[in-house]
Amino acid sequence: MQMIFNYDTINESRKAVIMKSKISHIKDLFISFVKYNRQFCSFVVLSLMCTTMIRALTIGNAFAWQPILIDFALILIMGAFGFLYRPQKQFNYFFILMLVYVTMAISNTVYYSFFGSFASISLLTAIGQVKDVGDAAIAEIRLWQFIFLIFPAIFFLIHRRLLNRDYFNFVAKFEKSRDLLKKILITGCIVLAIAAMTLSATAFSRLAKQWNREYIVNKFGMVVYQLNDFVNSLKPRIVSLFGYDIAVRNFCEYYDTNRLKMSKNEYTDIYEGKNLIVVHLESMSSFLIDLKINGQTITPNLNKLSKEGMFFSNFYPQIGVGTSSDTEFTFNTSIMPVTSGTVFISYPSRTYVSIPKLLKAQDYYTFSMHGNKASMWNRNVMHPSLGYTDFYSRTSFDVDEKIGLGISDKSFFRQAITILEEIETNNEKYMGTIITLTNHTPFDNDELFKQLDLTYRVSRDTAYEYLRNTKLGDYLISSHYADEALGEFIKAVKASPYFNNTVFVFYGDHDPRLSLKEYRNYYNFNKSTGTVLSENDDGYVVYDYYSNELNRKTPLIIWQKNDNTAKQVDYYMGMLDVMPTLGNMFGFYNPYALGHDIFEIKNENIIPFPNGNFLTSKVYYNNAKEEYKAVSLEETLSEEYLQYCKTYTDTLIELSNGIVVHDLIKKDLLEGERK
Repeated sequence: MQMIFNYDTINESRKAVIMKSKISHIKDLFISFVKYNRQFCSFVVLSLMCTTMIRALTIGNAFAWQPILIDFALILIMGAFGFLYRPQKQFNYFFILMLVYVTMAISNTVYYSFFGSFASISLLTAIGQVKDVGDAAIAEIRLWQFIFLIFPAIFFLIHRRLLNRDYFNFVAKFEKSRDLLKKILITGCIVLAIAAMTLSATAFSRLAKQWNREYIVNKFGMVVYQLNDFVNSLKPRIVSLFGYDIAVRNFCEYYDTNRLKMSKNEYTDIYEGKNLIVVHLESMSSFLIDLKINGQTITPNLNKLSKEGMFFSNFYPQIGVGTSSDTEFTFNTSIMPVTSGTVFISYPSRTYVSIPKLLKAQDYYTFSMHGNKASMWNRNVMHPSLGYTDFYSRTSFDVDEKIGLGISDKSFFRQAITILEEIETNNEKYMGTIITLTNHTPFDNDELFKQLDLTYRVSRDTAYEYLRNTKLGDYLISSHYADEALGEFIKAVKASPYFNNTVFVFYGDHDPRLSLKEYRNYYNFNKSTGTVLSENDDGYVVYDYYSNELNRKTPLIIWQKNDNTAKQVDYYMGMLDVMPTLGNMFGFYNPYALGHDIFEIKNENIIPFPNGNFLTSKVYYNNAKEEYKAVSLEETLSEEYLQYCKTYTDTLIELSNGIVVHDLIKKDLLEGERK
């Protein structure tokens, strides 16, 4: 009998056996590693759960595999050094490292709920200078944000259990710590390299620039973000080591071809020689204008102003983590906020061309007023740097009525009028900024506020809690009070024999930073049932990320008491564009301005935001997701148009950072003097 052998079948069978053997061997190695390194394994698992939960409680993208893989790799690498200690001493190292992760988790979760972004070390280390802002953020802390403490608690219990079983003395007999250190380090580096190969060059570019914190956390994980932020926070101290040559090249290339030209239009010099008073309205949003709740007008005085003066209906602040201080900086300089830290705290000693400086050169007296401590947002240092001659802070006022962070707006305005009249008496021309305070988050309902009816009554016997005891409801009550204070100020200005040659500019410094859920519930409240509509219900109003971003606009109004020429300007405009627009009207010019006179650029304007997003009259672009929403469905958007806007946005962000970080205006002015 002849036997026929199929060698291909035999080879395949042998390969299967070998593969099965290798898999079994790897499985045995893994089980053995876990068995004899239970403390380290529990540290890795709990730490990874901690960093993953941060994303779940903030941006919501908990199970994206790239950040999980990168967090895992870095936890392995950082944890590997625990094997420099004997098994009995490793717990202290792992526990301290886990406490670092937990502290990072809690601080970022609290910070995100308040600022809508992740924590910046450069700002946290300067919290003493912005103590009142810190206190407001602390008021936002909720018990659930401390859920991360469960991880070190579990780790401690695991350690105690192993200790009671004499596990560490048993392991110490045969553990080769140095070998484990090398193997875990190599494993961590391999995992990190694999994850890195899946990321694009664009992702690494964004990591280096730190423009969009949510994007970095979503792509690189929490550990990389925090390490990267730490490196960026060192830049003000070791600035010469970070990209000076590139910043200078960008500066020269941009201003050689794009330097803002002086305008010539119907508004040129219309206010030349007039006084200028800028009123910075804390957290005042355009959402409030003409808004009624149960027949109650929320901001009647702001509504009236918008119909008496020149009202810019599509005006957007361009803020970073510095919020109000970022607004002040961009308003006065037409330069964007820095993407790491804040200009007011990290870069107050730089040279800036500003509205107060340019008007001071025209013999204007310049001043600023704020009813809080001079040190808040480091204004006592930054305001002189911007060119304000005098700063009337809390010590200049009698704090006879306190709301929230300081003197009430009504008392502040009452006392400010007297100071303003004295300033006009002693000065031929003046320019000043008045910064309000009452409408500052967390919008606590104060007893001095007029209480609005925030219930909805279906009948005499049936009423639903409409907005009461919600963050949005508290904001409406706070804003109503702030509007009343503004109304009293306008009334006093009109009644005064002064201010006949004065132009007032009113602007909201930023929106109230409320959550999507607050607005979504408001727009979808079913008044017949007292419930909130769901996505599947008829009449449901879609309020998504883009709706919220477009809703962040604030009022900008130019007004004079003896001129009721009403005009509504609908061009899309950013805070960056205010200085060039006012400069054309008042007759001053900033050659370093990055914005535009809105009456020159009109509908061609591009509004860049510090996180890389941009807005035009056609589109809102989300830099983190690389997607967009058309402002109008009638518009046709080409890839060339989107790429042009994106390149323009990236250029201005990088240019602004270079100007501030490397003090390029000072260097350029000095070079000009030498020439």
